[in-house]
Amino acid sequence: QVQLVESGGGLVQAGGSLRLSCAASGSIVSIYVMGWYRQAPGKQRELVAKITSGSTTNYADSVKGRFAVSRDDAKNTVYLQMNSLRPEDTAVYYCNSVIRPANWDAGVTYWGQGTQVTVSS
Repeated sequence: QVQLVESGGGLVQAGGSLRLSCAASGSIVSIYVMGWYRQAPGKQRELVAKITSGSTTNYADSVKGRFAVSRDDAKNTVYLQMNSLRPEDTAVYYCNSVIRPANWDAGVTYWGQGTQVTVSS
């Protein structure tokens, strides 16, 4: 079994910073993509940022220049550094990863349990 465990959410004032972490564990052969999605109340889940095994990154337009995604392959961990936070960044943030588990021939998409980020004005 593969699990994604997130940490680092919380309450912060507008203009502040937070760093999210997500560690993958279990019988992992390869990790292809790691990233973050978010879902605000009454809205659809949306991509925030992702990073491939080749370190190619992709960001939502709304977070470009403020957020940075990175990964530590030795720790099977992805990070999201969030700076200049705005009230509209308030959401539940979900870790997402495409991982090839042991005894599988292809990647499988996994989700974390979600962590709340609240930005006060």
